[in-house]
Amino acid sequence: MTDVTVEVTRLNAEVRRWTCPKCRADAEWEVFAANLKVCPSCGFHARIGARERIAQLADAGSFTERNTALRTLDPLTFTDLETYPERLREAQAASGLTEAIVTGDAAIEEVPCMLAVMDFGFMGGSMGSVVGEKLWRAAETAATERLPLVAVCSSGGARMQEGIISLMQMAKTSMAVDVLAEARTPFISILVDPCTGGVVASFATLADICVAEPGSLLSFSGPRVIRETTQEMLPEGFGSAERNLELGHLDAVIPRGELRPRIANYLRLLTGGASGEAGIESRLPAARRGVARRGLGAVRSWFHWRFVRHE
Repeated sequence: MTDVTVEVTRLNAEVRRWTCPKCRADAEWEVFAANLKVCPSCGFHARIGARERIAQLADAGSFTERNTALRTLDPLTFTDLETYPERLREAQAASGLTEAIVTGDAAIEEVPCMLAVMDFGFMGGSMGSVVGEKLWRAAETAATERLPLVAVCSSGGARMQEGIISLMQMAKTSMAVDVLAEARTPFISILVDPCTGGVVASFATLADICVAEPGSLLSFSGPRVIRETTQEMLPEGFGSAERNLELGHLDAVIPRGELRPRIANYLRLLTGGASGEAGIESRLPAARRGVARRGLGAVRSWFHWRFVRHE
């Protein structure tokens, strides 16, 4: 399990002020919120939930959620201090979500797309069977309807309460990306703080264009775990979005206020420009084609029947 620093935001309810956890500067809550919850003093990007992210990215009134009835079946009947169903109910009550990902149809600056947004506030954005299934369905719909897929990825990794079933989602979501590649459907991922573990090691970093917000932690294991395991000092900025950009793991680091127009421009580019004609045919490497369709249908049907249910 990765180590992820828990961000603590202090809000004085009486004076409505917010204190930045990075530079300790105070700001009026209204100013902070109007700045998309980015610190006006130092540019620190506070974490936001899936609903708020969708409101920032998608055109007003354009988002229609899909697959809201999927729920996990608690395949391992897992119990630690609490049972898995109890933890799920607590996360649902705290976040207002049914799972750690929200998917649906949207438009970004009038460019239609499928949108999949993870929420770190729901059990650390952990990827279990339902998260994998919803991402798969979003990719499948995008490929069938010839819509680009935009995924906002934030996660602490695999959901331990589902054990090996959770780890299987790495292969499943990676094959979902291959389905997009076969259909020549654009895929853009936005990595936001934190994006770690099995999510960053699977679909989150397999996109045609992969960008991140400034200061995001992006690594398989957290810096503390790596430092304690290797007994070595890590390079300055290890795991940061800026360091990943320097090493060629990202295409861009984009401030939150610029994400919407930049993503819209990427979508126009990959879908053939303003004319909406077929995208760039040569953009997909051969290594990403031809894997997912063959034999996957039966495996997916069994997996869905065994571990996921509708309500």
